[in-house]
Amino acid sequence: MLKLKLQYWPFTEGIFRKSPSIKSCRALKKKLNCGDTVNLNEEPILVIASVLKDFLRNIQGSIFSASLYDKWLDVIDQGNEDDKIKATQRLLDQLPRANVVFLRYLFAVLRNIEQHSSSNQMTAYNLSVCITPSILHLPNSGSSELGNFTKKISFIQFLIENCLKIFGEDITCLFGEMSVSSDNSDITDITDNSEKVAVIKEQSLESEPVRMTMFYKKGQLQYDAMTSSRMGPSTDLSTVF
Repeated sequence: MLKLKLQYWPFTEGIFRKSPSIKSCRALKKKLNCGDTVNLNEEPILVIASVLKDFLRNIQGSIFSASLYDKWLDVIDQGNEDDKIKATQRLLDQLPRANVVFLRYLFAVLRNIEQHSSSNQMTAYNLSVCITPSILHLPNSGSSELGNFTKKISFIQFLIENCLKIFGEDITCLFGEMSVSSDNSDITDITDNSEKVAVIKEQSLESEPVRMTMFYKKGQLQYDAMTSSRMGPSTDLSTVF
């Protein structure tokens, strides 16, 4: 899901912020959960983004792990930028590998979107406001989390702005290289299920990026390249990569 239509995401205004058709989102989630064959290339980008947020929100304990929740919030109170980066990397080492792999892909996408904020109006701050409630939260939390909302936003914004230093510069190659030319002949406006997006011609790739399939049951995160004792079996399929 993250890989599909990647060339459109940075040029979709309000990506992760604008609300798509609820009916369309429910229909797509139903197909994915039933294991039906779904051609995501035919789905509107805003619908895919909304379903992705829903998937993240339902990962048990959150993708960042509820047991580390307070420690993540403490990162933003560290001294300088280097201190924050090192503290973040230490906490990432405590997450299951599947979670870290997913976060690398996710923040590669968020950074790519942020790099084109002049087109999509989604700065690192705007993205953090929209995505934070889905990825950094406590289970069954309520008003008690409201006091930490600003700190959480600041932390996720920090991750987006510094993701190359935190996750490694190679995350820019996870989905292959994409060429954006100032020549108008390389950019074509098309209508995709009533959403106008910009089509960017992609360079041919020397090798295909790793393709992974995400599974979840009651929000548990898994992927098909790894078996972890911390994760139980899954039945519902959500194609995220």
